Amino acid sequence: MINRAELKTSAKSQIRGNIGILFVCTLIILAIVTVLCFIPFIGIIAVYVITPALGMGYVYLFLDIHNGMPAQIPTIFRGFQQNFGKIWLLFFLIGLYTFLWSLLFVIPGIVKAYAYSMAPYILAENPEISASEAIRRSKEMTAGHKGELFVLDLSFIGWVLLGMLTLGILYYIYIIPYMNATFVDAYYALKDNTASPFPTV
Repeated sequence: MINRAELKTSAKSQIRGNIGILFVCTLIILAIVTVLCFIPFIGIIAVYVITPALGMGYVYLFLDIHNGMPAQIPTIFRGFQQNFGKIWLLFFLIGLYTFLWSLLFVIPGIVKAYAYSMAPYILAENPEISASEAIRRSKEMTAGHKGELFVLDLSFIGWVLLGMLTLGILYYIYIIPYMNATFVDAYYALKDNTASPFPTV
């Protein structure tokens, strides 16, 4: 069972004092992707290649914060330094599987997106496993909890609308860190509730 109130309270505590550095990290990622998008043809390919590593860097960042470590800019580039190919494959498979399920109408795709949502956190903490194994473990971890994760997402609608009213400023400064910290906490809550420990492979 996911306690949304507890997760959000914990997330707020974790990002308190880190808002400035988290905002800088977000801006760096946005700047890199934006600049590359303006480079004809090659830029689009580059974005496609590096986005998974940057996304994983964001995962590492919030895992560190959850575990009491300071937020640091170099962390967002960690995905380029270790398991780059495996990280890229993981995000590719998640995108592919979600797309294929979405062909059966939208709802199956949404359900599977939540089923795969814990895979990046799992791979970050278990770099020795394969991308497919991370997805398998995510499906096991989220079994019976996908509806709760969906409701957790919905609980941020008010914040997202508020961010839109501030032309996205509040969204990038506070809401993105708040949501990411909350979902990392959700990952650990589900991890603690997993009936049996994952085998080492």
